[in-house]
Amino acid sequence: MIKRFALIIALTLTISAQDGQSVGWITKFGLAGGFNPVYLTPNVDELNKFLPNFGVDKFSSSGMIGFGGSGYVYILLLDNVRLGGMGFGASQVSEGSVNGLNREAELSLSGGAFTVEYTLPFIKTPAVSIGAMIGGGTLQLDLYQNSGDVNWGEVWQGFDSNTDTKNFSMTNSFFMLSPTLNIDYPVTRYLAFRVGAGYLVALGDSWELNNEIELQNVPADINANSFFLQAGIYLGFFAF
Repeated sequence: MIKRFALIIALTLTISAQDGQSVGWITKFGLAGGFNPVYLTPNVDELNKFLPNFGVDKFSSSGMIGFGGSGYVYILLLDNVRLGGMGFGASQVSEGSVNGLNREAELSLSGGAFTVEYTLPFIKTPAVSIGAMIGGGTLQLDLYQNSGDVNWGEVWQGFDSNTDTKNFSMTNSFFMLSPTLNIDYPVTRYLAFRVGAGYLVALGDSWELNNEIELQNVPADINANSFFLQAGIYLGFFAF
């Protein structure tokens, strides 16, 4: 009796799977984690208006490359839905010299987010997913000035307003939302590659200078809103 019941269940599952394959509607399953190169394109036009006065070249308007990591797992309670997380960071540097003093400006953009994706069930391979990233991030501008090598004693003298060494750090912390589109192609059951895109929407316009001092009147166009691309190499288990 038990063997007959088991046989009936097995046949039912086989028939259901074959029916699903005929139309492409199969619940995907998998879990993975990996490495993500990223490409971000924050608008630097407004910021570039100030850099020549500081004595350095303008930032590149073609974007900046960074790195991150991410992972996900399909949740079986909702077919084709996967949850995960991602972290990333990218920066670019511009240097110059004014009256024998070295000057440098560094712009960095970083963030971390919870991810939710729905993998389109009618596409078997690769896995095509639409979703969103929800989290937070930081846009930071650092300005440096020095006359070259500095010894330990000069560091402490650097608080004298007449010193050649001056550093300023301006930080905008923001809440992040981003629609995403990702394509994952499994090479084996345990290795997959990803390409994806999205648009980062930064919510929050407050800035701080150095030790959490409020920085006022920052131009509104200096923000972290950015189109981004990502790639990925994932290790895990894939059943697409």
